[in-house]
Amino acid sequence: MERERERLEGELLAAIAAAPDLRALEEIRVRALGRKGEVTALAKEVGRLPPEKRREAGQAVNALKRTVEEAIARRRRELERIELERRLARERIDVSLPPRPRPEGRVHPVSQVTEEIVAIFADMGFAVAEGPDVEDDYHNFTALNIPPEHPARQMQDTFFLEAEEEGAPLLLRTHTSPVQIRTMLAGRPPFRIIAPGRVYRRDYDMTHTPMFHQVEGLLIDRRTHMGHLKGCLIDFVRAFFERDDIPVRFRPSFFPFTEPSAEMDIGCRRGEGQLVVGAGDDWLEILGCGMVHPRVLEGVGLEPDVWQGFAFGLGIDRL
Repeated sequence: MERERERLEGELLAAIAAAPDLRALEEIRVRALGRKGEVTALAKEVGRLPPEKRREAGQAVNALKRTVEEAIARRRRELERIELERRLARERIDVSLPPRPRPEGRVHPVSQVTEEIVAIFADMGFAVAEGPDVEDDYHNFTALNIPPEHPARQMQDTFFLEAEEEGAPLLLRTHTSPVQIRTMLAGRPPFRIIAPGRVYRRDYDMTHTPMFHQVEGLLIDRRTHMGHLKGCLIDFVRAFFERDDIPVRFRPSFFPFTEPSAEMDIGCRRGEGQLVVGAGDDWLEILGCGMVHPRVLEGVGLEPDVWQGFAFGLGIDRL
């Protein structure tokens, strides 16, 4: 049996060393150590030996089994290393090659204009304030002195939702003015904010979309007057259009939440399918503005005899 063990050990070690790949090595493992393998069969022969020889023979077979297992493990590691080197050589990447071209993104015009507007008013000391797109009736209408019979409260002008809050339906905000109300209710004056964001109205034709973008401004302190409002907006349009000679006019108007109210126009020239801002024989309306209505101030707990200020709103898409 000893001679058979030595013969089997030599054959198996030679076969393991010569295994060309992992599949061949696995076949050798099964042939040697499987349920019907040669080493397994040799171990079964130990039980047929006389009792006085079984111990020595058993130890020799176990040593053979360990030797074969260790040899297989070493060869497996070696074959895995060889396979990895081949794969690395096969899949080598030339890092000196130029990258594949990728399409470059661009800032959306609305986002770009919004950032420019925010930057200009930030230089004037205005901070950005935000509010929810889904509003309640109070913040969107009542707190802004919009009466119950106002057309904006009707179904044909506002997106009302099925959800309700305190018995009143929620809605998609029709302007960013509710942000002004929330800011005044949440803090103490003075206030100097702008509120850019999306707004929604049931209006869809060649010049209107159901969702568009606005930015509204609010300034509340003890001394602000209409002259400050006009100066602030004139400085804004000159900075935005990068022209110091833009003609500006303020026309009397009406908004429920400001008194007095005005609309601001800038001079322009139209022709040959173009609109050129600056000197010209035409006017372009760009925003509405006015002094905050005393009822709005009272609604947020401010005394109109002590605090006053102005508000304005403009369409980002229009600019």
